[in-house]
Amino acid sequence: MPFSVSAAPGVMGVVKSQTNATQWEGITRRLGLSGVAYCIVDLQQIRQAADLAGTQVLFLPNVETLSAVQVQALQDWMGKGGRVIVSGPVGTLSQPDVRSKLRSLLGAYWGFSLQNPSTLAPTSGKNQGWMQQNGLAGIIRGGVIIPAGLTSQTAAVWKSTENPPAVVTTDRSVFLGWRWGVDTASEPKLDSAWLRASLTRYGGVGDARNPAQRNCTPPNAIASSASTPAKPPSPTPTNPTAALPPASPPFQLPDLNGDGLVAPAGLEVKPSSQPITASQATAMRQELEALIGRFESAQLAANAITGGLENRGTSSTQNSKLKTPNPLSNARIALQNFLQLVAQKNYTGARQQWLQARRILWDNYPKDRPQTQPEIRAMWLDRGTIIRAGSEQQLAKIFDRLAAAGFNTVFFETVNAGYPIYPSRVAQIKNPLVRRWDPLASAVKLAHQRGMELHAWVWIFAIGNQRHNALLNLPKEYPGPVLDLNPTWAGYDNRGRIFHLGSGKTFLDPANPEARRYLIQMLEEIVKNYQVDGVQFDYIRNPFQDPNAGYSFGYGTAARQQFQQLTGVDPVKISPKDRDLWQRWTQFRTNAIDSFVAEASRNLRSIKSNIILSAAVFPFPKNERLQKLQQNWEVWAQRGDIDLLVPMTYALDTNRLQSLTQPLLSQNQLGSTLILPSIRLLNLPDVVAIDQIQALRNFPASGYALFAAENLNDNLQGIFRRSQSLQAIASPLPYRQPFKAAAARYASLQQEWNFQEANNQLSIKEPALSEWRKQADALSKALDQLAANPSTNNLTMAKALLASFQFQFKKWMQSEGLEQPYQVEVWANRLATLERLLLYGERTLK
Repeated sequence: MPFSVSAAPGVMGVVKSQTNATQWEGITRRLGLSGVAYCIVDLQQIRQAADLAGTQVLFLPNVETLSAVQVQALQDWMGKGGRVIVSGPVGTLSQPDVRSKLRSLLGAYWGFSLQNPSTLAPTSGKNQGWMQQNGLAGIIRGGVIIPAGLTSQTAAVWKSTENPPAVVTTDRSVFLGWRWGVDTASEPKLDSAWLRASLTRYGGVGDARNPAQRNCTPPNAIASSASTPAKPPSPTPTNPTAALPPASPPFQLPDLNGDGLVAPAGLEVKPSSQPITASQATAMRQELEALIGRFESAQLAANAITGGLENRGTSSTQNSKLKTPNPLSNARIALQNFLQLVAQKNYTGARQQWLQARRILWDNYPKDRPQTQPEIRAMWLDRGTIIRAGSEQQLAKIFDRLAAAGFNTVFFETVNAGYPIYPSRVAQIKNPLVRRWDPLASAVKLAHQRGMELHAWVWIFAIGNQRHNALLNLPKEYPGPVLDLNPTWAGYDNRGRIFHLGSGKTFLDPANPEARRYLIQMLEEIVKNYQVDGVQFDYIRNPFQDPNAGYSFGYGTAARQQFQQLTGVDPVKISPKDRDLWQRWTQFRTNAIDSFVAEASRNLRSIKSNIILSAAVFPFPKNERLQKLQQNWEVWAQRGDIDLLVPMTYALDTNRLQSLTQPLLSQNQLGSTLILPSIRLLNLPDVVAIDQIQALRNFPASGYALFAAENLNDNLQGIFRRSQSLQAIASPLPYRQPFKAAAARYASLQQEWNFQEANNQLSIKEPALSEWRKQADALSKALDQLAANPSTNNLTMAKALLASFQFQFKKWMQSEGLEQPYQVEVWANRLATLERLLLYGERTLK
């Protein structure tokens, strides 16, 4: 007989786990103060949905580790009507696949801890009547919760310049952005108020008239807070670590969550004896194999340049300088030990082996040898860093650092929140933080003196910012200089509010012809008056929305009037339930942005034909992006409106970066546009930043962009200086000399093959070896000829030879792929990069 979550109405289950055990006394004390009935559920005993029968609502306070089996049980139970309340960094120490599933299940995830206590402020939105009670506002030490679903709704924010989400809800969950029950995080009364309010949302679960701890109906539940499950015995392997050197100390990371060592970047996790499921073991194995692959690929690229002799499975000739001799061999031994220990159910030992393997690779990552492959190496130079420089002399020091680090492209923040950083005739108000100098003129001169390109980074539709108001001591509700002078240009939300609730920014109405004309004139002014090499469109979208939760944006006066003329309906009167009309309204707002990109591109190229246009965009799936942002960058790429698509693929671990980036690079709808994935340096350990760059180098990408200069520390700058030589700036830029870049990239690829062959590490036998060499040389000559003499005939020849080479590559590398599957895939990706460079170069011939 199927179970029912309402079998025991009024019962709330509270989950106890290893990660909240040290906080359990405080949690149970607050539960008592809350006056609600509850029972205790042991997380380790949750294996299937039936284990939660009899509980209507499940509370997971500060549960940082869950297994794939436990999350699947939660999903099945919630599918039958179960509802959850979670608090703190839920699931942040779980495996990547588990974290991803939790995001989908909860509709949100823990983003990062706030450095200081902040004021919690409930919002007044649709379907939030459950919060209409006292005691929900207060000062808390918590973290930002990131909405991740179409139905996610912000129920409370942290009062600051950008008002980031503090509580996020869906129809099945409440996510509290602090460690509930911890004295250093929040006051007991505030914790109690939020728990009672959350339970009210679910129909008053928890009988306040009989506030007591109860036994849970499921047989596997804990009956009292004092009971603790016995740990199963852990078999000891014969001696799996005999071949490994002593473990080095754990990698020290910033405390993002506020309670010791945490590992958002995947460097370290807390030890645990919790069982490792088959799916977890697979994910952990794949993650470690990928890291081994990236390490070996980086090492091969460096050795091919330096000629370092390397035996497969060992490190380079520089072993005497490494912290661990033979890191690859030791990492592979640890991987095998991990699998063996999982099979023996020695989960503590298995995790230790897994962690030790990663530490070995992190400690010995190739960071001190050059990488000479031609690529775009871009850095966003942010307004704050420019303002702090204060003069051309100080700005020169920043450009010296970037040049020494091998960067060849700078996205220079030129217009921010409606303020130009240069003396403008189009904009009536210059940034008051800039006095007595023209940073844009200085930046162009300094970049060109150092052989770098300077691209003007411009906020397009975001036109005001409460955070900027605070810096200038302006009223919080000041809409920005442009809307202050031209209030009819403003975009509004569906309730007539000008400030976006999530970011505290104001936006222009993309459908307003006067606002569009103003933006075009400003862009033209930049290109006419300054020798910028490119322009980057940022905020080329509407702000984040959640239409299914009753929050949408884009209701400017012009947009409403134009849509009403088209349909006879005022868009404020329709909702997502009106499917046809809502789709037309979404398409109308999207078209307004698309047409602006086309117009701006056309005008700027008429002024300067070789201007490089790029767009900073979100990497979300298309349907979600259109509903939440109206950002349809596929269309811009297909039409050739932009040269570079710069997706903001920000992630705190490399696996997540790869999962965001791979779908973009496999797109076949982007025409000849180059793709430049990006990495956010904030809170990212230096070695993980290097690992993420290596991951992008192993993908069919044209390079990478880093956000931002203010986070480029001395250690990371030193790594770049050693690994990205000064000569790299003089190498051909993919977006400027695509044919020369393709020829040079292929030469570096041949260099790796030659190195492998010279060291008897390439498994191609005769007669395939001779045929492979012959076609490889023919392709090299064709690419060199195209680079020296770009013409339609030479391009046609190079494309044909490349296509033939790619077609036969898998056959040639069949044996090699059995031994080195990751590296063979990397080589195939690099050939795909050449294909995109030739496609991009074709537009220059036209």
